[in-house]
Amino acid sequence: MSPETGHSDVTTLGIRVRVAAEFLPEESDPDANVWVFLYRVVISNQSERTMKLLARHWIIRDANGERRDVKGPGVVGEKPEIQPGGVFEYHSSCPLTTAWGTMEGSYSCVWTDGEPFEVRVGRFFLAQNTAPIAAQEPPRAR
Repeated sequence: MSPETGHSDVTTLGIRVRVAAEFLPEESDPDANVWVFLYRVVISNQSERTMKLLARHWIIRDANGERRDVKGPGVVGEKPEIQPGGVFEYHSSCPLTTAWGTMEGSYSCVWTDGEPFEVRVGRFFLAQNTAPIAAQEPPRAR
C-alpha cells in the first residue's frame, strides 16, 4: 500500500493489480453509520501467458477491527480472460459501518493450460481522505 495515497499496487507471477478507492458522500449517511466507498481495480497481464480470473476473496476490516470476508465467482459478473499485455478494469463499491477501513484479498486464477494460481490484491484504504481515483495511472485499453 502506498502511504501517500492509500492505494495498492502488487504484482504476482506477472499479474499486476492496482486498486484505488474514494469516498462517496452522496451514497453515505454518517448519521446512520453508513459510509460507502467506490474502488477501481486495474488488472494488467504482464506475463507471457493468458490467464483467466475465476473467483475473488476480499477481506474487509472496519475501524473497529471487525473482519468481513466476501467470496464469489468472478468480478462484477465476469470471469475475464486477459491476454499477455492485456488489461481488465472494473469498479465496485463497499459499504462500511465506520468512517474508514481497509480491503485486501486475492483472485483465484488459471493459466490457459489449466494450472491454477492465486493473485494477491494488496491492502488499500477505504477512507474519506485517500487520494482520488483519478490520481492513479490511467489504464491502457483492453
